Amino acid sequence: MIETMQKNDSKQFNFKGKNFLQLSDFTTDEILYLLDVAVELKAMQKQGKPHPYLSGQVLGMIFDKSSTRTRVSFEVGMMQLGGQAIFLSSKDSQLGRGESISDTAKVLSRYVDALMIRTFTHESIEEFAHHAEIPVINGLTDLQHPTQVMADLLTILEHKGKLAGLKMCYIGDGYNNMAHSLLEGALKVGIDISIASPEGYMPNQTIVENAKQIAKETGAQITITHNPVEAIQNADVVVTDVWTSMGQEAETEKRLKAFEGFQVNGDLCKHAKSDFIFLHCLPAHRGEEVTADLIDGPHSVVFDEAENRLHAQKAILKEFLQK
Repeated sequence: MIETMQKNDSKQFNFKGKNFLQLSDFTTDEILYLLDVAVELKAMQKQGKPHPYLSGQVLGMIFDKSSTRTRVSFEVGMMQLGGQAIFLSSKDSQLGRGESISDTAKVLSRYVDALMIRTFTHESIEEFAHHAEIPVINGLTDLQHPTQVMADLLTILEHKGKLAGLKMCYIGDGYNNMAHSLLEGALKVGIDISIASPEGYMPNQTIVENAKQIAKETGAQITITHNPVEAIQNADVVVTDVWTSMGQEAETEKRLKAFEGFQVNGDLCKHAKSDFIFLHCLPAHRGEEVTADLIDGPHSVVFDEAENRLHAQKAILKEFLQK
């Protein structure tokens, strides 16, 4: 049974005019509210109930980085909400010919109702948001991946029935958009989080300091270590990501050596709780950051997690765009 997320008819949140760039921008109650909306929208979709909240609206999608889950989930999400989505790669737009971010943001603000951007530097999406007159949603940057973590939280909620009081561990590259957004998202909803990474691959220090402040506000615990066994002790949720992310291919051999001992496998997971669940944002490199028997085994919920990109993002789209 899923624990209610504190949403009631008397408590309303106004997301109009806001951007969705990182989870630290939102209160605990706002995140829980969006998760509640995601639960409702998922139930409506499973029951075949139409929910055209965004009829006539258009989402522009800018991709500097290719994607399967991000593109399909946002595009299908807009369709199910009654709207449409337009795909734009940087090479197919004037951005690829040197048009400034500010000019592109101003022009697209007159054509579409919101922008979803999947790009490299976080500064780029912040610049888009600064100049755009419509909501800007972070589909991924090198620093943050907040829409994925909303799907992760929804998946944890479905499988554990609650969020606050659980323990999550992330093992792998700490200087990674998933690690950063998990730090913010888990702590915001009261999940204790531990991160284990090798030297030289620890999380961004500014994000860590912000995370410590969130932890003070929510009472959740944060641990950052070089020891995977320490991190995974009694974990309810085990998470990893690829060791070599998009754009880092030249570092592959160096990273394979650096991350020896940080593979999520059966031996390591003996230190987690017996009913732990395993998350991975995909795509995965079986045999590197995680063994095939684990990601394909009974503890894995990675395909529920992938599906929940659709439902979590629909909640964001509905609340940020509905007129």
